[in-house]
Amino acid sequence: MKQAIEIAAAVRSGQTSAMAVLEKCLAGLAAEGGRLVAVTRILADRARSEAAAVDAAIAAGHEAGPLAGVPYGVKDLFDVCGLPTTAGSSLYADAPPAQSDAEAICRLRAAGAVLVATLNMDEFAYGFATINARHGTTRNPHAPDRLAGGSSGGSAAVVAAGLLPFSLGSDTNGSIRVPASLTGIYGIKPSHGALPMGGVFPFADSFDDIGPFATSVADMQSIWDVLAESQVAQFDPIRVARLGGRFRDNVDPDQIAAMDAIAPDAPLVELPDIARARSAAFLITAAEGGRLHREALTRDAMAFDPATRDRLIAGALLPDALYDAAQAFRAEYRQRSADIMADYDVLLAPATPCPAPLIADPQILIDGALSPARADLGIHSQPISFTGLPSLSVPLRRPGRLPLGLQLIGREGGEATLFRFAALLEDKGLTGITWPAGAYQGDA
Repeated sequence: MKQAIEIAAAVRSGQTSAMAVLEKCLAGLAAEGGRLVAVTRILADRARSEAAAVDAAIAAGHEAGPLAGVPYGVKDLFDVCGLPTTAGSSLYADAPPAQSDAEAICRLRAAGAVLVATLNMDEFAYGFATINARHGTTRNPHAPDRLAGGSSGGSAAVVAAGLLPFSLGSDTNGSIRVPASLTGIYGIKPSHGALPMGGVFPFADSFDDIGPFATSVADMQSIWDVLAESQVAQFDPIRVARLGGRFRDNVDPDQIAAMDAIAPDAPLVELPDIARARSAAFLITAAEGGRLHREALTRDAMAFDPATRDRLIAGALLPDALYDAAQAFRAEYRQRSADIMADYDVLLAPATPCPAPLIADPQILIDGALSPARADLGIHSQPISFTGLPSLSVPLRRPGRLPLGLQLIGREGGEATLFRFAALLEDKGLTGITWPAGAYQGDA
């Protein structure tokens, strides 16, 4: 499928119609979506209504929006008017339908985008694998026997497979950046609170953010402008550093080589207390998730996915004093991280510790020992969430090999700088999409 900005330009100019784009998209989802286990609901009637409205606006000579006729999907925790918001759980499959769309969907519709599908996820966004007890495990389009990552795996897989030009996910501790890395596309976790969270089923409010997946920096920028309702130009020189310490451990050699090639003279800097930060992030996430679901757990714990249930119960039992201590440490940590960022505009780091693991054996090597992928694929993304800083996962160019990404980490509110730096890397051929999906030749 073409990029979002190309589709929108063709629809606005009359080269094609929003309805023609949609019907091709629906056919692709029907043919391939089931194989990937990425789609939970196809919203054909709604999508046809939205596409028809775009075509009618253009026929009447009205402005159709920067994303005119561009189809997209959303992770299954965004409110979609008239449908239950399940957050990937059987527990809410028959919940009362949402009375309105999530704010992000409203903004995209106003820009002419066409909502086509809801997409698979880990139950309640608690995991890095998109192993879902109700819908199944989402498969990586580059290697269907491997994970797509999570918890926004369905959102990443449909974009990486070329079935949709963009999608929306959510990121608490890496749930956008991990699947973006493993499927070879772009995905951003914004500065905490930068994008609208209205109508999004929460996991842990302290860390939750939404963000798009896309196949180019230009698309990412265009979608960001709509969601953030802002266009910010930034042209100052970009000061770059490479994250050292734990961010040089548990990495693929290609990631080290890429970071060193991108900024060979950039200093190595270290964020403080990485292990403690990740532990505190785990604790806060567990506590907030447990509190959110405590009543439902008391009422019907067996309705939860067993892999989710036990962690939520453990989180609900955490003492308030321990949670408060973790939040106090986070406040100190964010300030120390901001002090480091005062000297730089972009920090380079790996997005995941390795390429996508096998579905049949979802384990990865961490510090030389096998560890569950569902918990530890976020080893490099979780400490960044703890800072609240924006982080853009960019795909390394690895033709014939499994996808893998880097994080570009910016200052708070520094998304424009991240997009500009990512565009420079893309132009130089250092990063970018390696098409087609499925070209993996067996060397991880």
